[in-house]
Amino acid sequence: MPQDVIVTQKLTKTYGRPPVQVFALRETTLSIQQGDYIAIIGPSGSGKSTLMNLLGCLDKPTSGTLFIEGRDVLTLNENQLAKIRREKIGFIFQKYNLIPTLSALENVELSMGFAGVDSQTRTTRAKQLLEMVELSKRLTHKPSEMSGGEQQRVAIARALGNNPSIILADEPTGNVDTKSGENIMRILEDVNTRGETIIVVTHNMAIAQRAKRVLHIQDGEVREQHA
Repeated sequence: MPQDVIVTQKLTKTYGRPPVQVFALRETTLSIQQGDYIAIIGPSGSGKSTLMNLLGCLDKPTSGTLFIEGRDVLTLNENQLAKIRREKIGFIFQKYNLIPTLSALENVELSMGFAGVDSQTRTTRAKQLLEMVELSKRLTHKPSEMSGGEQQRVAIARALGNNPSIILADEPTGNVDTKSGENIMRILEDVNTRGETIIVVTHNMAIAQRAKRVLHIQDGEVREQHA
């Protein structure tokens, strides 16, 4: 039976104080299981990125609870949070966030190096991951020598480096052409079939409809969209 990998209870994020308090996220209660493939949709400024940042332990809520694989992350110190981000969560960003001075291979190796993986193991694994995303002929290329779609595939390979159980993808096709976007979604779907949990933030309904579950967020309120 699938295990819960993320559980939230009344997760809330506000900015400012009454009477000028702004709710970026309102009392969100979610249960996300291992192997889920979830799309989060909503208009700009609705709270999509806020929710993603909270689930990825990049930000802290104002109130409520957040458990990742059974651990109450609000009780953890910064080093423990960094360990969860490094080992449990793979991040894919719209703007790739690759290091421009490093090759594709070096960019993928980087997160494994931070996790203490030895040099030989991380090089072998980085090559395997780049082959998986069909970039085995681009190992020595730097980001400026690759197309947007290729850079995003490097970013996916990097996100998978430490075998995370959760992949958070923020508008992963936002900066690429249609064909590259299709390749990126196919790779994410392949990863999902292996059992990883995929959470995609998107404004693209065609991409959202490929997910197993769709969460619609507006004015900080999250509702599950049922077929």
